[in-house]
Parts: sequence; C-alpha cells; structure tokens
Amino acid sequence: MDVFGGRVVDVVVIGAGQAGLSSAYHLRRTGFLPERDFVVLDHAPGPGGAWQFRWPSLTFGKVHGLHALPGMEPAVADGDVVLPASQVVSGYFADYEQRFGIPVHRPVDVVAVREGAGGLLAVETSAGDLAARALINATGTWDRPFVPHYPGQETFGGRQLHTAGYAGPEEFAGLRVVVVGGGASGTQHLMEIAPLAAETTWVTRRPPVFREGPFGPDEGRAAVELVEQRVRRGLPPGSVVSVTGLPVNDDVRRALDSGVLDREPMFDRVTPTGVAWDDGRSLDADVILWATGFRPAVGHLAPLGLREPGGGIRVERTRAVRDERVHLVGYGPSASTIGANRAGREAVRGVRSLLAEPARDLVA
Repeated sequence: MDVFGGRVVDVVVIGAGQAGLSSAYHLRRTGFLPERDFVVLDHAPGPGGAWQFRWPSLTFGKVHGLHALPGMEPAVADGDVVLPASQVVSGYFADYEQRFGIPVHRPVDVVAVREGAGGLLAVETSAGDLAARALINATGTWDRPFVPHYPGQETFGGRQLHTAGYAGPEEFAGLRVVVVGGGASGTQHLMEIAPLAAETTWVTRRPPVFREGPFGPDEGRAAVELVEQRVRRGLPPGSVVSVTGLPVNDDVRRALDSGVLDREPMFDRVTPTGVAWDDGRSLDADVILWATGFRPAVGHLAPLGLREPGGGIRVERTRAVRDERVHLVGYGPSASTIGANRAGREAVRGVRSLLAEPARDLVA
C-alpha cells in the first residue's frame, strides 16, 4: 500500500528510538508540524526503539543510565526495577509519543535514500515514497549485529548466537559456554549464565578495563571527544566501552572475586568441538555467544555516497560532511541516551539553518 504517494515534506526522521524522538520533539518545539512539515518513520512493530528487543532478564534495575527524553522524565515506580527493561522503556516511549503528539508510521522499512528531483531527497519505503528537503537519520545499530570471522567458524558443531538473539540464561543450563566480547553485554551475559552453565569462559581481544568510582560530566565529555575524533576523520565509530571502561558495581565485584570474569585472550580459530589457540591450547564448548557489538544501520543511505575511504561517514556535529541535508543522530558520539538527546537538538538547529536558505526548486 502506498501511504505517502510521493508527498513532499521538509524533514523525514528515520527511527523512533531515543535519538529520533528527541529530534521530533525539537522539530515540534521549533514550529514544525508533524505530518505536514515532518514525518517520523520506524521499522519496529511498536514504541521503544531497540529497547523493545532486549532480553527479558535485563531488568530495568540493571540498566546503566537511561537518560530522560527531553521535556518528560520517566514515571518509574519502585517496582519497575524488577520488570524487564524492554517493558518499562517501551511504555515510557509510548507515553512520550502520545503526550507530545508525535505520530510514528510503523512498521515502515526505509529501503533507500537517493538524490531526487529539484534538490530533494527521495526516500523509498515499504509504505510508499516521500520527498524531503532534509533528513534526520536515527536508525541506531540494533539491526546490524556484528560477528567477526575466525577460521573454522563454519565447522563448529554446537550453537552460535549473537547478543541480538540472546533470550536469557535458562537455555544455557548445563552447557559449556564461551562468551566472546569485552563490553557490558558480555559481562552481563556471563554473570547471568554462570550459575546455570556447566562452565563459562570469557574471551576478549584486549584485557578489559574496569572503572571504579563515579563517571561524571568531565569524564563523559572526554569520552565523547574521543569518539568525535574518529567520526570527524571519517572512521567507523568505536565502541563505547573502548573509551569509558566497564563500570564496577556489587554484582561485578562478586563476579570478579568468584572468577566468573577471569578473562582469556581471544582464540585463534574455531574447531568442530570448541575453540583453540595457536599456543596449543584448546577448549571444548557447546555454545559460542558472540557479544561482539553492532554496527551503524546506515545501508539505506548508500546511494548518497556518504562514506569516506576510512569506512565511516564523516560527521561535523550531526551533519554529514558530504551532504548538508543529512544529519545523523545516535551515531558515533551521540550513540548514548544523553548524547542522543543533545544530537536531536543539534540536528534540528542544522535543519532550521538549512531550510532558512532560499528554497530549491521543489516539486509538488
């Protein structure tokens, strides 16, 4: 069904997670009217962004720093800490969309964004085509789980899965599990699985860095600056944990003391029965769980030729350097809840500045 019929709008927002809703809020606040001046598209079945897909055992109390959306604090009750984060956050996002009158077209898949007629961007979707003077891309990373390739991977006789397919610790009861990845997801998986599994082994490319004490504004700004340096150079954004370290809480301390978080260096190959290192060591396993992160979901922007030789999209603030009409939020330094809010505001400033210029030859 063609819902849009080639309609022309000032702005298309792709994605309705934290970054997309923040952008929509600031568009409304500065005078853009939803459905007339801007349209929000989301491929997910319901509100909540990537949160709605998180595993059930990730309760709201285990979430590290969900930042409020602009203009509305989450109404979190004491009992919410034991509820799945997917449920609590999805409810909060749904209330937010309703309170601020942000209609979201879902589920809508954006197939491609191309150069259109008269200087417009042609947005091709599963619900029909749109034309826009500017684009705010807020598609995040959840749709692009990353699994590195290691020799012998295809020969493994057990089960392999990524964090995106993790449903909770119960399915690993009595099994020998190798968890790959040094980020927050890897440590959370290990701490959940270890009490039920026959054996767990943690492998990472680099020794993990655990961070004690508070993570204040100064530390946050320093971390953001390191990621910004990469995207300004046109490199793919680095992982969050690579610049912030792993926060230590009581659960992590217990896991460190018990040996659950004893780390092994990355194996060199996968065997039919497990994993092996070039020094002659090997390990039998039933499951390899790849907690190896995600990559930005920006394939639909490929026709615009935004990528640099380094593999990333070079971004100044939120604007794609190769196309001033395109802003990326929730990308690189803004790929955090608080960063996404700030990026939404910054993107709308850029869009307003762009649209204040004399209009191009718009097509009806």
